[in-house]
Amino acid sequence: MRKPGTTATSDPAKPEKTDLPAKQALAELPPVTAVAADDDEFIELVSDVAETAVSAPIEVTIEAGADPERLDAALAKRIPDLSRSRLKALIAEGCVTGAAGTLSDASRRVNAGDRFVVTVPAAIAALPEPEDIPLDVVYEDSDLLVIDKPAGLVVHPGAGNSTGTLVNALLHHCGASLSGIGGVSRPGIVHRLDKDTTGLMVVAKSDRAHVGLSKQFADHGREGPLERAYQAIVWGVPRQSAGTLESLIGRSPKARELMAVVKSGGREAITHYTVLERFALPAEGRRPGDRRGATGNDAEAIASLVECRLETGRTHQIRVHMAAMGHPLLGDADYGSGYRTKIDKLQKSAPKVAAALLALDRQALHAYLLAFEHPKTRKVMRFEGELPADFTRLLEALRALSDQKA
Repeated sequence: MRKPGTTATSDPAKPEKTDLPAKQALAELPPVTAVAADDDEFIELVSDVAETAVSAPIEVTIEAGADPERLDAALAKRIPDLSRSRLKALIAEGCVTGAAGTLSDASRRVNAGDRFVVTVPAAIAALPEPEDIPLDVVYEDSDLLVIDKPAGLVVHPGAGNSTGTLVNALLHHCGASLSGIGGVSRPGIVHRLDKDTTGLMVVAKSDRAHVGLSKQFADHGREGPLERAYQAIVWGVPRQSAGTLESLIGRSPKARELMAVVKSGGREAITHYTVLERFALPAEGRRPGDRRGATGNDAEAIASLVECRLETGRTHQIRVHMAAMGHPLLGDADYGSGYRTKIDKLQKSAPKVAAALLALDRQALHAYLLAFEHPKTRKVMRFEGELPADFTRLLEALRALSDQKA
């Protein structure tokens, strides 16, 4: 049942919070520029947005005098019932046709006089079905279970993910014992991890457990024993070895499917971070005049291993905060500005690190620690899990690089 290398303890005393020496306000930093869409790294539940089903094809003609613009933007202006992101997905699914036939490029330019037909599939309201998907169960009793979520596993059904989710796996594993408070699409789900974020999650099997755990997650550990800690590998090294990042996080004005630090209209987000290790090129891999060392903390060091502890649970919180302070996560193509350029440089200066990062193929983020009060026994349950193999290989490659003698 319990994963080797994963520890679980019952400790009635909550560990004291460290008074971090640095406090950095991020409210004035610009939004992070997005380069691609992805699922999120987040720890709070969000509401699913249901699109209205359209029974008949929608015909659109671009009126005379209209300026050239992207296909998805042009359609969104003329079909108010469908969001731009929804139309972009419909284009990708082959549901939009024009004079040239089926269109698949949402960025293609359209002009006055162009005609299009949009076909919206009927909404699927089917309940999640049990699926025999392997689960790495760390702990389980009659009220709850703790799992170690792998990369690539979406937590609950949603747009584009109607099957193959953690909920489908839980329905098979738990059967009728799963708590129904989360609704038919999210039974037992108290919090959530990003599709490509690995690590520990707790799931409620009883309604009593669901209520008790939800209260703890809503409190974010400010008054109770809840703890959530992650390990992340970020580009460069933060100037301060520890600090607290505070800002408002809301939808990015540049890419609505992503998040950003905003000046207004967002929600409070607080992340505590501590630099655990620093990695830099040996002397032969540096540019002339670069005197940084393997443990130096200047801005040109390759990367660092950082622990992040959440005091809130906003969408993409760690990824947004680390990117906003200039140190995005390795492997994060959404929030990591210049990600492809950095990979190209690594392939020349540190090929083994580049190979390990390409093999990771996701953001380097793992939820390694989870602690909470058991809703029935009132004992504090504390779990620490091992880093996944692909994350470990990247760390080892970075450590080997820094261990080389100048």
